[in-house]
Amino acid sequence: MRRVWTRTAKAFVGTFNALTNALTASDATTADRNIDMLIGGQAVIEGVMMRSLTGYSVAVRQPDGGVAIKQDKLVSLAKKYPFLKFPVLRGSVVLIQSLILGMRALNYSANIVAAPEEGGGEQKEMSNWAIAGSMLFALLLGVGLFILAPLGLTNLIRHYLAPGMGNIAYNAIDGVIRAIFFFVYILSISFMNEIRRVFQYHGAEHKTVYTFEANEELTVENARGKSTLHPRCGTSFLMFVMAISILVFSLVPSTMPFAVKFAARVVLIPLIAGLAYEVIRFSARHLKSAACRMLIQPGLWLQRITTKEPDDTQLEIAIVALKTALAYDVVEPAQAAVA
Repeated sequence: MRRVWTRTAKAFVGTFNALTNALTASDATTADRNIDMLIGGQAVIEGVMMRSLTGYSVAVRQPDGGVAIKQDKLVSLAKKYPFLKFPVLRGSVVLIQSLILGMRALNYSANIVAAPEEGGGEQKEMSNWAIAGSMLFALLLGVGLFILAPLGLTNLIRHYLAPGMGNIAYNAIDGVIRAIFFFVYILSISFMNEIRRVFQYHGAEHKTVYTFEANEELTVENARGKSTLHPRCGTSFLMFVMAISILVFSLVPSTMPFAVKFAARVVLIPLIAGLAYEVIRFSARHLKSAACRMLIQPGLWLQRITTKEPDDTQLEIAIVALKTALAYDVVEPAQAAVA
C-alpha cells in the first residue's frame, strides 16, 4: 500500500512542484539573512529540501522513524557566467536550476519512503534522462492545463458568445480561466491525504525559514510559533505569473491563428517568469510599503491551501535540512539583517 501512495504522491507532487518551483524559481526563495545568504526550500514526500548559498540538503523521515539525509554543494551558473545575473534573465536561469534540483530531491524522498516495500534498501536514483523525462512530463501537463485548455475555451467563448471581443477582453478572459483552473487544481489535490502531508512539510519549511530570518536558534520551540505563510513562497509567485501573463499575452493580437497564439504563450513563459521573479523580489524586500503588501496578499491567501500546520516531527525534519544546508556557508550573526 505504501508503494501505491508513494507513486501517486510522487506524480502529483512532481506536477505541483513543477508548476510552483519550475515557474517560480524555487519555493520560499531568496530569504535573506545577510546580503549574500539566500535560502529557500521545497516540501517533498515525508521531508523537506533546503538550499543555502552554496549547498543544499534533503531530509526525509524514514518509515522506521529515522532521518535520511542527502546533501551536496550547489554550482551556480550565474557565478560562471556573470551575464546570467542580469534582471529578468536571472529568473529564467534560477527556475531551470530549481526544477532540476527539485526533481532530484523529490525522487530521493520517494525512494526513501518506498524502499521497505521494494527490497529493503534505498533505491538507485533516477538517471539524468529519467529526470529530464519527468520534467518534460510535468511541463507538458502544466502547458496543457494552464495554457492550451484556457486558450481553447477562450476561443470558443469568442466564437459562440462574443464574436466582437477585443484583444484586452480576450486576454483577460483567458487569464481568468487560467487562474480558475489553477485554483481548482490546487484545491482538488489538497484533499488527498498524501498531499496534505506534503503541505504540512511545506508549512514546516516556511516556519523554519522565518526562524532563520529572525536570527533565532533553529529549534522546534522557536519555529513552532511562526507563520506558515511566507511572502516569497513559490505559490505566491504564481499569482504574479498569472497577472503578468495577461499583460504580456496581450502583445499577441487575439486575431492571430490559434497555433500562433499558443506557440507565443509557450515561448513567452521564460520572460513572464523572469518578470515575476523581479516583482516578487522587490515586493518582499519592501514589505513596509502598503502597495507591496497588497501585491503579495493574494498569494498569502492561496497559501492557506498549499501550506498546513505541521507537527513537531515535521518541524524537526525541516530544521535538520536547513542546518545541514547551512553547513556549506559561513554566516556571521553580526551581519544578519532581520527582514
